[in-house]
Amino acid sequence: MSTSLRLEKVTPDTIDAALGLRVHPHQEQNVAPVARSLAEAYAFGEAAWPRLIFDGDELVGFLMAFLDLPWDAKKDPTDRRSGLWRLNIAAEGQGKGYGRFAVEAVRDELRRRGAPRLYVTWEPGDNGPGAFYDRLGFRTTGETSGDQIVGVLDV
Repeated sequence: MSTSLRLEKVTPDTIDAALGLRVHPHQEQNVAPVARSLAEAYAFGEAAWPRLIFDGDELVGFLMAFLDLPWDAKKDPTDRRSGLWRLNIAAEGQGKGYGRFAVEAVRDELRRRGAPRLYVTWEPGDNGPGAFYDRLGFRTTGETSGDQIVGVLDV
């Protein structure tokens, strides 16, 4: 993994590159495109934390965290969680440690904010990211969010 990895906010100078970011075609059913994530970030305001992942001058990925959102307000309005909402690594950048860097960056941000756990959801199946999250130490909670598996990592 490169030592020049960094996160940056999406700006007018980087929006076109962000919108052009593409994952492997077989992964497209597992993660929303960056455009949808940015629309959700706008709608959720301060509860969304979108960031671009750069390796030097090259855009290699996008992540978005959610911060202190109610998990299921109908069941328990006091159950508020933070975690990784989206992770899009460019098709040509996969397998280079960018995903791990992204998860660690979200974990560090949540730790800085005092959150005890990092949650993530993923699509099950052969092309889903379950094995990736397992390798990073996430454990399944036994919950689902829609059709997605819920995982958690202590920060």
